[in-house]
Amino acid sequence: MNIYISEEEKLKHPFYKLMELKGEVLETELNSWSRLDLIEWLSWNDRNGVYKDEEFDNILSKEEAIEIITRQISQV
Repeated sequence: MNIYISEEEKLKHPFYKLMELKGEVLETELNSWSRLDLIEWLSWNDRNGVYKDEEFDNILSKEEAIEIITRQISQV
């Protein structure tokens, strides 16, 4: 299911806004998010990924989530 979202709408959504950040600004923003918010972003960005506690044998730490998000954003 493909839903079109306008550029204006993207700029209002925190998940899209995050993807525009780089370097220290990205790091600062990610550190301000809760672990659960980070997992929610990861699940949104990579629907085939396994990030939620009930799907993952090892609990994903906040630090690991930040590393994964930073890597995913830098690959875009």
